[in-house]
Amino acid sequence: MSIFEPNEGTLVVIPSLSLPQDELRRITGARCYEERLLFLLLTLKRPGVKVVYLTSTPVDPAIVDYYLDFLDDPAEARTRLKMITLGDRSLRPLTEKILHGPGTLTRIRQALDGTADAWLVPFVVSQAEERLSVMLGLPIYGPATALAHLGSKSGGRMVAEEAKVPLARGFADLRSLTEVEHAARALAPLSHGGRMMVKLNNSYSGLGNAIVIKDDRPLTACHTSFSAADEDWTTFAEKIAERGAVIEEFIDQRPLYSPSALARITPGGLYDVVATHEQVLGGPNGDVYQGCVFPARPEYRAEVGECAERIAGVLAGRGAVGLFGMDFFALKTDGGYRALLCEINLRIGGTTHPFGAALLTTGAVYDPGTGTLRCGDQSKYYVATDNCAAGCLRGRTPGEIVARIRAEGLGFDRETRTGNVLHLLGALPEYGKLGFTSIGNSAEEAAELHRRTLRFLCPAL
Repeated sequence: MSIFEPNEGTLVVIPSLSLPQDELRRITGARCYEERLLFLLLTLKRPGVKVVYLTSTPVDPAIVDYYLDFLDDPAEARTRLKMITLGDRSLRPLTEKILHGPGTLTRIRQALDGTADAWLVPFVVSQAEERLSVMLGLPIYGPATALAHLGSKSGGRMVAEEAKVPLARGFADLRSLTEVEHAARALAPLSHGGRMMVKLNNSYSGLGNAIVIKDDRPLTACHTSFSAADEDWTTFAEKIAERGAVIEEFIDQRPLYSPSALARITPGGLYDVVATHEQVLGGPNGDVYQGCVFPARPEYRAEVGECAERIAGVLAGRGAVGLFGMDFFALKTDGGYRALLCEINLRIGGTTHPFGAALLTTGAVYDPGTGTLRCGDQSKYYVATDNCAAGCLRGRTPGEIVARIRAEGLGFDRETRTGNVLHLLGALPEYGKLGFTSIGNSAEEAAELHRRTLRFLCPAL
């Protein structure tokens, strides 16, 4: 099964952010991230596919129209789409709202209309999604929670070791500040200038990281830069005790690149790597995800892909299912480039929706030999962001921005199969924020389109 191009059946999309809520609150417009999987509406191009899409609050009809307009027959596709909203603006994860919302399960069952060929497609699998799966009698396209530890920072190190994929030197399974302190003392002689990184086992978008310059003082007295703006050692120590952590040497080598890989495992245990990307990172420590560029640089694209495939093989052997991402460092050596695993994100990640949007709008096919998307004889490239935000966009409606993008010639051209695919449009009115994927026939064309679009939308930036 591929959620990107299913031949038939029903996708019940549950874009619930069942993740650490303290970190999600730091992301502007996090509630609107439920819209990041709306690219799956493009799977309705297959006449045998139906989509049931759930959200906490209503999706602006102009946004639904926008995605359906990519299809040959939007009106017919709409008959196979059911949007279900709960009308609940609270910060609880969507799946919790579904489980406790009066009549919601009945509405989902009615939308399924007795179909036996349906899958639950969650953003991430928690115990809540598993309960929902049981109550609806639907299989989940995602890993069981019994395997969740394999997607933690500690579990990722274990998987990498089994897959014989290189890692930064460090220690895992640390459960208290005292254990982190002891590990830091052991790591200090191996680290450059005493710099090291502490990472919470389960965190999102780099917001659970801290860079420490270790000296002879206790860890809490050492110079520390937390990725989350309002973090300190008191709150961080509580999270270490709750979630566990790893500590690793800080990779100080320059140039240093941060590629990632996207892989999938079918319910039958088949696995493959479907894309590599360059991550665009920001934040005070340069480790918070902002967007991506496809594909990864050719100098190490194959190395990253091979490491990712070995990791996917280990996870498939453990019974994992679904899409997941892996982040790497790429270090230049005398013999080329060496990839080090940073972490495994055993869930749909930040590169999934740009890849899905590019794949479904262009009709391209991923070529594992070259690591590129091919549309006939033409390769496709893209640059994507989740963080186009400006005061001048606040108060704008999705329909207005879609119309302006098209009028400026920055929309998607179905003939050349290039242009922008927008997402997070629902965050515009309140937060002045959206995302977009700029697709071109060359890396340069995609990058230039991305720059032009940013200048048009955010001229003051």
